[in-house]
Amino acid sequence: MNRICIIGIGFRPLDGKASDVVLDSDVVLASSRLLEVFRGYREYGEVKDRILVHGSVYETLEYIGDNHRKKRLSLLAAGDPMFFGIGRLIVERFGGDAVEVYPDVSSVQAAFARIREHSNNALLMSLHGGPDPAKRRRPEYEITELPVLVRQYERIAILTDGENNPVKIAKVITKSRAPDLTIHVCERLGYPDERITRGTPEDISHMSFEHPNVVIIIRRGDGAGTDALPNPAFGLRETDIAHAGGMITKDEVRAVAIHRLRLPRRGVLWDIGAGSGSVSIEAARMCPGLRVFAVEKNRGQISRMNENRDRFGTANMEIVHGEAPGALEDLPAPDRVFVGGSSGKLGPTADMLAGKMKSGIIVINAATIDTLNDAVRSLERNGFSTEVSQVSVSRSRIIDGKRHLTALNPVFIITGERK
Repeated sequence: MNRICIIGIGFRPLDGKASDVVLDSDVVLASSRLLEVFRGYREYGEVKDRILVHGSVYETLEYIGDNHRKKRLSLLAAGDPMFFGIGRLIVERFGGDAVEVYPDVSSVQAAFARIREHSNNALLMSLHGGPDPAKRRRPEYEITELPVLVRQYERIAILTDGENNPVKIAKVITKSRAPDLTIHVCERLGYPDERITRGTPEDISHMSFEHPNVVIIIRRGDGAGTDALPNPAFGLRETDIAHAGGMITKDEVRAVAIHRLRLPRRGVLWDIGAGSGSVSIEAARMCPGLRVFAVEKNRGQISRMNENRDRFGTANMEIVHGEAPGALEDLPAPDRVFVGGSSGKLGPTADMLAGKMKSGIIVINAATIDTLNDAVRSLERNGFSTEVSQVSVSRSRIIDGKRHLTALNPVFIITGERK
């Protein structure tokens, strides 16, 4: 059986086996861009009359489907075809047994080499439309997640495209309170006119770049930024978050509530009665792909929430000034809802949520038995199964040189789920 041979090109001469495969092919498939690259290879002269250039990936796939059993086909691909490249698409379409892959160096490998930086523990991501944009899978990460990701990873390498380009990437980062970063833009790697540009996000946001390019972001220091922000994966303390008069979801209660929410990596979270935004900030930092809407009626709290959002760079968090349920009408339907305060309108809010949520989880914090009963009745009336936990916390303090425990007010945590 003839195999579809995918040949990576762009950075090195073909090795012996890959060269033999190309020379033995009945047809060599290429894009117009890669044909430009392949003209510099010694094999080009011997196979130029067998090269077929299609206008789109769809035409190429149709041709392969019609011909790979009766012809020896080679498909030229950029760099490593299995690194966010056409290799995955070919394997998925025709099966692994029908394919042989001969990779070149990936563009990301070449980029790290050009800037003389190691790639240990780097996050490798693609914002590229890919070889088949109409059927593109949702990427692992979105460009809007970068302000959080640059705090989590010391090194990030990004495959770009015309829309998600270096300037847009830099602007997204610049809008947040990012740590000390250097952005390297590696343009047209492997071409005679390749160029490497280095600068801050602010510098890069005012430039222009040729395609194709690779962006590498290097974080210096611990990611905390100039004001030594705390940077745990989870577990911000009350003292880390700007608030007033003790009006904040206590650390221990916040931990249980977030656990009960079982946050998805992507989706929509509403934080109703968000206060200073402690739950929203934690959720937005833990799940950069989650869209968080923090709803609060008090202007003073809104001001503190803006301060916290800017301080922690949670660009995926949107602050909504208003009161539930009215302020919720125009928000995208939630997958998760946290209710920290409802101003006595828990019943109407639950009714409205029931109409918005086909499935998902609602977590309600209640300080009184009256609110507990109201929450359970409202959720169950709207078809949510419920569970109730009581969180009782005591904290130590020193009195007359001895350690004592002082109890905080207990909190009921009501979880409603609709599947």
